[in-house]
Amino acid sequence: MDLHQVSKIRISCPRGLSAYLEREVGELGFPIEAADATGVEIAGTLTDCMRLNLFLRSATALLYLVDEFTCSTPDEMYGRLVSLPWEELISPEEYVSIVSTVDTPAITDSRFASRRAKDAIVDRIADRRGRRPNSGPDRENVVVNIYWRGQDCRVYVNTTGRKLADRNYRKMPHKAPMAETLAAAVIMETGYDGSQPLVNPMCGSGTLAIEAALLATGRPPGLLRSNFAFMHLLGYDPAAWQAIRAEARKVRRPGTPAPIIATDIDDRAIRAAEQNAKTAGVDQLIRFQVCDFADTLIPPEKGIVILNPEYGERLGDERTLEGTYARIGDFFKQRCAGWTGYVFTGNPKLAKKIGLKTSRRVPFFNANIECRLLKFEMYEGSRRKPRP
Repeated sequence: MDLHQVSKIRISCPRGLSAYLEREVGELGFPIEAADATGVEIAGTLTDCMRLNLFLRSATALLYLVDEFTCSTPDEMYGRLVSLPWEELISPEEYVSIVSTVDTPAITDSRFASRRAKDAIVDRIADRRGRRPNSGPDRENVVVNIYWRGQDCRVYVNTTGRKLADRNYRKMPHKAPMAETLAAAVIMETGYDGSQPLVNPMCGSGTLAIEAALLATGRPPGLLRSNFAFMHLLGYDPAAWQAIRAEARKVRRPGTPAPIIATDIDDRAIRAAEQNAKTAGVDQLIRFQVCDFADTLIPPEKGIVILNPEYGERLGDERTLEGTYARIGDFFKQRCAGWTGYVFTGNPKLAKKIGLKTSRRVPFFNANIECRLLKFEMYEGSRRKPRP
């Protein structure tokens, strides 16, 4: 197997983020060949995967296609997989994980498909090398993805491993943190580019503020990670990887971003956010403060204010949160005139308590919870036109 040949690359993302992923991939110079709700397809090589793993903010993983075929039974899948030269790709000293996504009458349990695929791969390596690699669920080393739908089966080498949302900076998570990929997409949706202030009350562990800082500086988020699955493949070139990383380190947006202010009433959340920002290398760009959201410092220059309040699914009680949402509306009206406000919530009933008219409602999914990013235009003065 030669992963330096051009092949199909599946770039997966959380449900609902494919539009942001398409934009990112296009801006990096890759034509989109196909797209759906959970990812896009492009053509490229392992080197392209290495670079994209560094730069993409809204992606989950990059999967390099090594084979596609038709099969009707697990034995047919085994027969095809055991014929592939896995010994050219995976060392017997490695650790292999198999991830299967199955929608076929031939198998009712994707774990069985994973076991049969694992057997084929390690049997082939043992036959050619005399030893078989260890295998298990940890996605830290070599990862192979199987997509079997109907009679169509695709086999990918996962070049990412742990999902790209694991940026490696959130060493101190707070309660119910937002995933980094979702936070990055939400920030992209606001149009934030660092040229105007961004204020993030109720910041929790700081994910929205940190992703905003990374975006404002143009810093590739993958630079924070020290391990990707492609590093465990035979033929991996560390020198080429270091050259790609060196190039990525030079990518910076000119100028100093406008202030980013992040506050939370919980001092433990602020301590966690400060440590996470420091790990991400953006602590100097974010002003942290312990205070009630309504007391957050609002700079004189107009910008974006974004809140991610609890919405009663996992934290807090819906009835007690009604007052909080009403206070958010008061905060917007009284403190944020001339700003653009955003509230990310998964509770439409509570959203109505804000008491302001939205100019846009953008759907997102936080895990399995359908959410909305609500946009509010806080105009200065009155929008009513005087009577003639």
